[in-house]
Amino acid sequence: MDQSTSIDLPKNVTTSIGSPRWGSDLIVDVLRLLEIEYVTVLPGATTRGIHDSIVNYAGNSCPELVLCNHEMICASMARGYARVTGRPMAALIHDSVGLMNTSMTIYDCWYDRSPVLLLGGTGPVDSQHRRPWIDWIHTANVQGNLVRDFTKWDDQPASIAAIPESILRAYRIATTEPKGPVYVCFDVDLQEALAGTTPLPQVARYRPAKPQAPDPAALQEAAAWLVSAEFPIAFADRVGRNASAVQALVDLADLLAMPVIDTGGRMNFPTPHELEFSPMSKALLKDADVVLGLDALDLFGAMRTPADPATRRSKPINTPGQRVVTISLDELLHRGWSTDYQGLPAVDLPMLADTGVALPMLLEQCRRLLDGEDRLRVEARRRALTSQQSIMRAKQESHIREQWDHPGITEARLLGELWKVIKDEEFVFTSAPLRRMAPGVVHLSTPDQYVAGPAGGVVGAAPGVALGAALALRNKGKLAVAILGDGALLMSIQALWTAAHYRIPSVWIVNNNRSYLNDEDHQDRIAKFRSRPAENRWIGQRMEDPVVDFAAAARAFGLPAEGPIRSPADLEPALRRAVEAAKNGDLYVIDVWTENRIMG
Repeated sequence: MDQSTSIDLPKNVTTSIGSPRWGSDLIVDVLRLLEIEYVTVLPGATTRGIHDSIVNYAGNSCPELVLCNHEMICASMARGYARVTGRPMAALIHDSVGLMNTSMTIYDCWYDRSPVLLLGGTGPVDSQHRRPWIDWIHTANVQGNLVRDFTKWDDQPASIAAIPESILRAYRIATTEPKGPVYVCFDVDLQEALAGTTPLPQVARYRPAKPQAPDPAALQEAAAWLVSAEFPIAFADRVGRNASAVQALVDLADLLAMPVIDTGGRMNFPTPHELEFSPMSKALLKDADVVLGLDALDLFGAMRTPADPATRRSKPINTPGQRVVTISLDELLHRGWSTDYQGLPAVDLPMLADTGVALPMLLEQCRRLLDGEDRLRVEARRRALTSQQSIMRAKQESHIREQWDHPGITEARLLGELWKVIKDEEFVFTSAPLRRMAPGVVHLSTPDQYVAGPAGGVVGAAPGVALGAALALRNKGKLAVAILGDGALLMSIQALWTAAHYRIPSVWIVNNNRSYLNDEDHQDRIAKFRSRPAENRWIGQRMEDPVVDFAAAARAFGLPAEGPIRSPADLEPALRRAVEAAKNGDLYVIDVWTENRIMG
């Protein structure tokens, strides 16, 4: 790690890495061997041993402590970091109450399949060592039970000698596909006990296995179906965690003139692209004779009609003779507590494999099988799709034009002005619902340009995720850009202090509609369905009395900011100032008042 990026350097420290005196020193040695770069922390007494070892044994360098002001931000930052790097960042969580505070965002990491190393403190487990009151109310039996249903693994080592194995196993499980969060809890007695002569492990001997390849016979059958199909389509959800897999998918789609539907778990396919048809998924599905699901967490939902706004009901889109192929490892990660596994789709050819391995192999199989007659069919399909693509793009452009000249700032105008400013930059969206705001405005070529994503739908997680992603991008020459809802930012406003303290550069745009508008929509729909006054939908939803001044809040945390921006004409100059500030190392906040779409 570049030492110049750290502003919290300890004083009068002589490090002695590899010669641990205390149990917590041993924990930190293993983290260093695993090259854990950062550890987020909200301080607490049960993690004081690890905290001291990071600072006074390891010199607060690899890992470096990142102070947060809420535990949910600790886990969310680690998720954002993992989205950029694919590697774990650690979060240090104080005993049972800290774990309860962060459990919601651990679930977010779980659903996002993010490798996050959660390190907890508890105890003393030995009741004879507990201080009256406080140690009793903050000790659990067993603490990992709290998050066991939405972590890949948890452990609470019972001896100094067991510490290295526990951390190594946790790391390997977290980084083995399908990835996910793990939790290791350390008794304060172990942290503060003498380490003895426990040897340090050779971490290379505990690395995760190579990604899993598909069954060759199943792969050959899938290729035969795709090549002979009249109208194949693909649904891709988390292919984008692997850049080479995305390129293989692009090449496969081009080879077969196969429309691709990006369902948004990652950035899975370039846009615009002549075969990117995400907005037309339901229409195309009706004609598809072969459906290829790739890392699709909710293929069941993708193959149904949109849910009725009032009744929540949807229906399957049935096509006679349609065959479904899936490539995924997701079934290896299901639990029974949460139904995050979604509905069970009917699949004719399931393959348990990593798409990063399977897609290049599938591409080669299809190339070998494709003959002259197949190529004629493919080119006829390509011509037909070109016409449909033109119609789809024209509708998108018409919508953007209609939204552009409103007296207030629409989401399409906000996104369009932003795109004008950043299109020639090396940008990365760390949080932004681009497709919901205005599909077709922003052009994404590679998966590293968009590391945002909703994951488990945890409101308030986005600021931490955006900050963790920006931390991973710091000093990489990339412009981190986040579009955050006003409600989400207000729930995690403490993240601004961490951004200011560690000088984590980014552009943060607050999409401020002064409401929890998604739920205001729901109140509008249910009132109309029940023939009740929909004009009461705002009660318990709006944040207008008082209106939150996000720019003033950001300045109070020591960050440059401006707003509220109310006029469309003021948007572009403000965005250019924000980009320049981010290039100079600041997180710059712009409070943009966007139209309430219900009010019009």
